[in-house]
Amino acid sequence: MRTGMRMKLLVAIAITTLVGGQAFARGNISYDYATVIDADPIIKIVKISTPREECWEEEVVYRDRYEDRNGALGPVLGGVIGGAVGNAVGHKKKNKQVGAVVGAVLGATLGKAVADSNRRGRENVSRGTEERCKVYHDYHEEERIVGYRVRYRYNDETYSTRTDTDPGDTIKVRLAVTPVF
Repeated sequence: MRTGMRMKLLVAIAITTLVGGQAFARGNISYDYATVIDADPIIKIVKISTPREECWEEEVVYRDRYEDRNGALGPVLGGVIGGAVGNAVGHKKKNKQVGAVVGAVLGATLGKAVADSNRRGRENVSRGTEERCKVYHDYHEEERIVGYRVRYRYNDETYSTRTDTDPGDTIKVRLAVTPVF
């Protein structure tokens, strides 16, 4: 037999056995109740976080600065006036040019200083209170039941299992009968 054919035959046999065996097992399942001998809780210690918010009133200072829209006007005007004065003071052509440049630089510097001092005076200060809050986490440990170790008796045999809940006095058991080959 070729390998491909052999594989198909093996797959067909496996499927037939699987399906036939499950159908047989499904038909031979019944349920009964066993007596619980003991059910011991399985306890786990867990860490619990509880958020806690603390708030307080805090004094704050509000500062509003007004922008000087003519911020460049002081240095420009100072430079023009300084240049004119420096030009007027000089006697010769070269001295007039040097005087105009030096006067313009000094005038611009003075104009900027005057504009800055005017700008500093344009601040509105007010005081108030604001609520500030912070969240803290308090931790504590707690015991929690996460399941039960159950021992039960059925047909004079003792078995054990784990359950999520306490089963009480009896526990439901599934019985399956299958032939032994």
